[in-house]
Amino acid sequence: MNLAAAQKVAVKAARAAGQVMRDNWHAPKKINAAEAHDIKLELDVRCQALIEKTLAAAFPRIPVLGEEGSTGDTTADYRWVIDPIDGTVNYAFGNPHAAVSIALQSKNDKWQAARHEKRGSRLSGSNLVTRNAPHISILGLIYDPFTDELWTTTIGQPTRLNGRVVRVSDRSKVEDAIVAIGFSKSKENIAKSLPHVIRIARRARKIRILGSAALELTYVACGRLDAYIERTINLWDVAAPAGKMRMCADNGRLRKKLQLGSLLKPG
Repeated sequence: MNLAAAQKVAVKAARAAGQVMRDNWHAPKKINAAEAHDIKLELDVRCQALIEKTLAAAFPRIPVLGEEGSTGDTTADYRWVIDPIDGTVNYAFGNPHAAVSIALQSKNDKWQAARHEKRGSRLSGSNLVTRNAPHISILGLIYDPFTDELWTTTIGQPTRLNGRVVRVSDRSKVEDAIVAIGFSKSKENIAKSLPHVIRIARRARKIRILGSAALELTYVACGRLDAYIERTINLWDVAAPAGKMRMCADNGRLRKKLQLGSLLKPG
């Protein structure tokens, strides 16, 4: 697998989907499904189809695991993981905080070994890999079409924002930190999450609930946020982070100080 070639194609796909998002920004939105706390747009399906078409033209044998459906054998050695519009509710309501998220995952032993090559860097790609055994992410990108910001990384390499290497913040005190929090709206998750929200809100400089897991992760990666926490999240939200998973992304200085053990443990 040539990661440079894969990244080039993934960037092309993300920018194409982002253009569709911008072109339809002020247009009426067709809602395919509306749940109690979520919305599925026709545009989600259209953007994923465009991304899949672009990726398949260059890599026809790699299956897709996507929020809007999957194609091929997603247990194969390689797979794309796609969230065509992360932050759909924001987008549908006219809030310009949404992004395209694409990751390439592999369960090849070669990449498992590559994860450990650059442990010395606080922001190496090996430290940003999301895992759902036996797959790991070896390439990821997130594109914000409203700011024209593109975050990219490949395994063992630093995260870049529009080609420039970015780094996490150096803040080491919760009292100085801005912490983003998200939580699904099940009764169990609300019950487990709210005490932590209240506790952190009292300690941190600010908390934020912004509505796009992909962008929250990129904001941690480039220092705009100091941590992002969510108890239950989908793989396609964070594969660039099948099933649900726990999430705490931070700058490497705050994890223990946030005291999230009971929030992130199973059950």
